Amino acid sequence: MRTVGLSLGLVLLCLLRVQAEELGTAGPEESKIAGTWYITAMASDSKIYLQKKDQLKMAMANIEVLGNGDLKVSFAIPTPGTHCSKGGICPLLHWPHHPVSEHPERCMKFESIYTPTGSPGEYYSSDRGNKTVRLVDTDGTSYMVVFATREKEDGKILHMLRLYSRTQWVRPKIKTLFKRLAKLNGFTDETIWILPRQEECRLGEL
Repeated sequence: MRTVGLSLGLVLLCLLRVQAEELGTAGPEESKIAGTWYITAMASDSKIYLQKKDQLKMAMANIEVLGNGDLKVSFAIPTPGTHCSKGGICPLLHWPHHPVSEHPERCMKFESIYTPTGSPGEYYSSDRGNKTVRLVDTDGTSYMVVFATREKEDGKILHMLRLYSRTQWVRPKIKTLFKRLAKLNGFTDETIWILPRQEECRLGEL
């Protein structure tokens, strides 16, 4: 049964790859992921995310490729207010892992440095917890799908899939592709969320 399941998973992955190629999928070249993005959809197995996902809105990110190959990623994330025991406030959309306090919505802005792991399209950061991110799909121009993991202090691993788009308006085909990729990575319908647009929290000076 395990062999059958693995074979079925490989077949589904191949089918998704064909569909992604029809949308113009390209390899994880740094020049194609640099610039400003909107985080327009996500899926997560975090309990706090599931409790508060209806309050989440689109966030923004800017990716800068540094000379040594590292990525400097700047975030602007609207959040109802989540306190981290270390490093101040930790927004829900980035990595929720502490109880949420009932504070008014805020615009959290911060930067993180991600270092290549040696695997194509994969980067690591120790900022705000040990995190690994991997580029799953991109057409090199309008969207990319990123899978992320974070190790909590108790050793538990949290998982998240995010859809990054160049604009706040995402084609239905890309939304469908994201949902299928999310399910292929073990996420259910209840954990997948298309984020509503917002104009109040945007990138600027940190």
